[in-house]
Amino acid sequence: MAATRTAHTVWNGNLMEGSGNTTLDSSGLGTFDVTWKARTEQAGGKTSPEELIAAAHSACFSMAFSHALAQAGYTPEEVQTKADVTFVPGTGITSSHLTMSATIPGISEDEFRRISEEAKTGCPVSGALASIEITLDATLNA
Repeated sequence: MAATRTAHTVWNGNLMEGSGNTTLDSSGLGTFDVTWKARTEQAGGKTSPEELIAAAHSACFSMAFSHALAQAGYTPEEVQTKADVTFVPGTGITSSHLTMSATIPGISEDEFRRISEEAKTGCPVSGALASIEITLDATLNA
């Protein structure tokens, strides 16, 4: 069954001095202030499209990795994923770097590496970001 999620943004003013807010409509979790400065300078309590993409990518990868582990017969105790999405003014979004660490009883380092690479490629957000470089640093905790 297909699912559609919705958010909306209201923007006021020009790009450089203007500001707006993005509301997560489907979940109702809140409204977040967005500005150009949050994209290119210090966030200053505001968010950016890149931060929202980073949140989506880290969540999606964690879910895809956990699913792939379950299919291979493993249950993770914990998976922590951070995504660093890079924006270059005049160029756009150039990369997403995932940093993941996980505690998974009984898995070998080789199996861990194989499954984490498959999840990096198989995550639907990775698919949506296929035009940029996606890298992964994965650490198996003892």
